[in-house]
Amino acid sequence: MIDLKIEGPIATATLCRPPVNAINDEWVARFDEVLEEVERADAVAVLCVRSSQKVFCAGADLAMMRNILASAEGRARMIALTRRMQEVFERIETLPKTTIAEIGGPALGGGFELALACDLRIVADSARVGLPEAALGLLPAGGGTQRMTRICGEAVARRLILGAETLSGTDAVKLGLAQWCVPAGELEAFARATTTRIAALPPRALAECKACIDISAKGGADGYEAELAGSGALLAMPETLARVARFLEGRR
Repeated sequence: MIDLKIEGPIATATLCRPPVNAINDEWVARFDEVLEEVERADAVAVLCVRSSQKVFCAGADLAMMRNILASAEGRARMIALTRRMQEVFERIETLPKTTIAEIGGPALGGGFELALACDLRIVADSARVGLPEAALGLLPAGGGTQRMTRICGEAVARRLILGAETLSGTDAVKLGLAQWCVPAGELEAFARATTTRIAALPPRALAECKACIDISAKGGADGYEAELAGSGALLAMPETLARVARFLEGRR
C-alpha cells in the first residue's frame, strides 16, 4: 500500500496501491505509520513521496464512497475518514523534515491535497493536477481549500476550486502550485538529484528553516523571534561550527 525505504538522510515513501493509489482508511493508517517512523529517524533530512503506479494518487476511493454514501452512517464514516486525512496531511506539513512530492501522473482531489501538504513539488509535464471535487458536488476537504489558497493566493484558488479545473505540470508551476516541471522521462532522475542535494544539508538547519517559514505562512507566532531562537540553537551545534570553519577556510 505504501512502502518506506530509509537510506541515510533520505526516506522514500512509495505509494503502491494499484491501480490509482486510492485513499481509504487502511491507506491513511499506513501513511501515519510511515510518518511516525520517519519522524523517529533522526538522521533523515528529507522525505520523498512518489508512486509506483502510472497515477500519483487519484484521491478518495470512489468505489468505497459509492457503497457508503447512501446512508447517514456511511456519510458519517466518510467524514471521519476525511478528518483523518486532514490530520495526516497536517502531520506531513509540520514534519520536521523537508518533504518532496514527485508527481509523475495524475494527482487529483485528495491526491493533490497530499502533494500540497509537502514542502516541495516536482511534477512531470504530462501530469494533471487539481482539486476538481466541485464537479462531483463535493469540496476538497482534506485541507485543499486552505493549502491551495495559502500557496498560490485567493484568486488562483477560487479559479481552480470553484471551476473544478485541472492543470498540466507546466501550468501548475506557472501558477505557483509546484516548484519544478520536467519532462516525464527525466522526472525520476531530477527528483533523485534534488532530494540528494537537499539531504546533504544539516537536518536541524532544514527543520529550523522550515519552522520559520511555516510561521510566516500561517501566522500565530513571532517569526523574527523564532529566527533568533533557531539561530541560537544552530550556533551551539558542533556541525554548524565545523561547516562555518570550513567555509571560512575555503575563502582564504
